[in-house]
Amino acid sequence: MSVYSPVLDQVTVPSDLRGLSKDQLRQLADELRQETINAVSVTGGHLGAGLGVVELTVALHYVFDTPRDRLIWDVGHQAYPHKVLTGRRDRIRTLRQGGGLSGFTKRSESEYDPFGAAHSSTSISAGLGMAVARDLSGGDNRVICVIGDGAMSAGMAYEAMNNAGARKGQLLVILNDNDMSIAPPVGALSRRLAKLVSSKSYQFLRGFGRGLAERLPRPLRRAAARAEEYTRGMLMGGTLFEELGFLYLGPIDGHDFDHLLPVLENIRDNGIGGPVLLHVVTEKGHGYAPAARSADKLHAVSRFDVVTGAQSKAQAAAPSYTKVFAEALVREAEADDRVVAITGAMPAGTGLDLFEKRFPDRMFDVGIAEQHAVTFAAGLATEGYKPFCAIYSTFLQRAYDQVIHDVALQKLPVRFAIDRAGLVGADGATHAGAFDMAYLGCLPGFVIMAAADEAELMHMVATAAAYDKGPIAFRYPRGEGVGVALPERGQVLPIGKGRVLREGKDVALLSVGTRLQPALAAAERLQMRGISCTVADARFVKPFDRDLVRRLAQSHHMLITLEEGSIGGFGSQVLDYLANNDLMRAGLSVRTLMLPDAFQDHDDPQKQYSDAGLNAADIVRIVETSLAKTA
Repeated sequence: MSVYSPVLDQVTVPSDLRGLSKDQLRQLADELRQETINAVSVTGGHLGAGLGVVELTVALHYVFDTPRDRLIWDVGHQAYPHKVLTGRRDRIRTLRQGGGLSGFTKRSESEYDPFGAAHSSTSISAGLGMAVARDLSGGDNRVICVIGDGAMSAGMAYEAMNNAGARKGQLLVILNDNDMSIAPPVGALSRRLAKLVSSKSYQFLRGFGRGLAERLPRPLRRAAARAEEYTRGMLMGGTLFEELGFLYLGPIDGHDFDHLLPVLENIRDNGIGGPVLLHVVTEKGHGYAPAARSADKLHAVSRFDVVTGAQSKAQAAAPSYTKVFAEALVREAEADDRVVAITGAMPAGTGLDLFEKRFPDRMFDVGIAEQHAVTFAAGLATEGYKPFCAIYSTFLQRAYDQVIHDVALQKLPVRFAIDRAGLVGADGATHAGAFDMAYLGCLPGFVIMAAADEAELMHMVATAAAYDKGPIAFRYPRGEGVGVALPERGQVLPIGKGRVLREGKDVALLSVGTRLQPALAAAERLQMRGISCTVADARFVKPFDRDLVRRLAQSHHMLITLEEGSIGGFGSQVLDYLANNDLMRAGLSVRTLMLPDAFQDHDDPQKQYSDAGLNAADIVRIVETSLAKTA
């Protein structure tokens, strides 16, 4: 149910917003903040970052001509208020629900989302591409990139700024600094200077002075330019950005329209040549008391009570895989002081906050910098340490060259803990761990494990800690385990060996990862229909148990592989082995069950697995259909 919002009710799209008076913007922002809080209380999702940019969102759509002017949000989870103002208010309570709005910006969802940004630090590169396309086409629209919530910690942002700084075309980068990690607190002097430097008179004088300087001998010309840049740098900060070729403005208060609007209007109207970086300081979770009291400013929440902020979380039947991994790693670190942990801005998401409490000197959060994280781990491995690099499957994609060149090629024993392997429900395609078995499985010398349950995960942590011959990875899903009993400490598994949990004679179900439970359930149902099944857990994607695969292929009418990954993964490796070792005999039917060759939209996880054909009922149907065809 929507909140009382007489001003917001007048705004369906940003052109409506521009018809309001400036005096109405404060009330609009208050109503927009309450609407955002109310909507996320129903759906869950990212809350704190969006609340911090409410005023900035209003100001940008008020000053600029969106969607003609391109507005890119980075990371896209800041964009819930933006969605409300851009024709999606009537669907805002479908956020992250099946068939509803995405939790991130999405090109197919709205013309006001010119670029999808669910992974961070991409906006400046994309915005620069749009700006160059505009200039090549003779256009005059503006490009605005809002980058924040930690996204400026990634090297890609600086690569893009370095490239953009060499051009003269318009590009506005707004640094949403929501933890004051870059500059000192906003003061009256910095606000006045930002307004002054963006003003028409200053820009005229700056241009006039540069014109005069061009007439000077080259050494004096360079000295004059540096004097101007460093004088502003000393007064305002931002010398780094100036060195990259940007005009730096700020910092200014991102919650005060009296500060935001004049500077944005000056940037829009005063013909500032070249790229501009506007430093805006905001407070994550601003305007919502429960967020102010929360350590993470309610970054991501489940459904919650608006008044108290108390979240509605179902009672877990088993510990999460993430927690099991973290506790198992702590045990290994207690036994071996060479064990260290690395993550990229996700200490809580990967469970390494637990490791940090126990071993603060052996845990390294490197920020949103996965490439650096992997090569940093490689450096540690060269010196005899045992680095565990804990990164979500979908984020590890960002460091693929480093995985190949810096780790695999040099056979360095870096341990990769791959969280969020498989489908991830409400986070959708951008965060689904669909490809790691394929993109790691093709690399020589890589050992890859997939945990079928939380006890297996503990064994795989122990196995990785003990393995020193080269890179090793283990993957595990989001969410809670299946409730198996946990050992005090994991056992080291023999490399490349699977296990058989149920013996049969007709059909062999060979699972890797957490599709083992649906395989066991399917075997029970098939047994009731007179079909005898063997169920095996491969444990290893690479090297997989060739002796086990050979036996299953030779002693059953059908062999089915199951995995929570894309084509090119475990099933493809098994098929290659069967085909090249003359095991595809007459009378043997082989099926590979995997995620579909498509990006699956956000939805309930069970619905996603049903759509993928990986639940017990799907396995039963495929077995019966296939056997009927071969009868």
